[in-house]
Amino acid sequence: QVQLVESGGGLVQPGGSLRLSCAASGSIFMINVMGWYRQAPGKERELVARITSRNNTNYADSVKGRFTISRDNAKNAVYLQMNSLKPGDTAVYYCNAKIATMYKIDNYWGQGTQVTVSS
Repeated sequence: QVQLVESGGGLVQPGGSLRLSCAASGSIFMINVMGWYRQAPGKERELVARITSRNNTNYADSVKGRFTISRDNAKNAVYLQMNSLKPGDTAVYYCNAKIATMYKIDNYWGQGTQVTVSS
């Protein structure tokens, strides 16, 4: 069974920084794309950033230049460094990964971590 566990959310003032972490565990054969999504109250879940196994990245326009996604393949982990945070970044952030086990390839989600940007 595969699990994704996030950490690093919290309350931060506008202009501040946070670093989110997500680690995958279980019977993992290979991890392809890893990414971060977010969902604000009353809004649909949206892609924030994603990174392939070859470290190709793409970002939502709203976070370009402020957020940086990275991964550590040895640890099955993905990170999101968030700088210059704005109140509009407030949301629950979810880790996502496309993971191959011995039996299948599937999309997995973490439980979510709250990020609140407020003075």
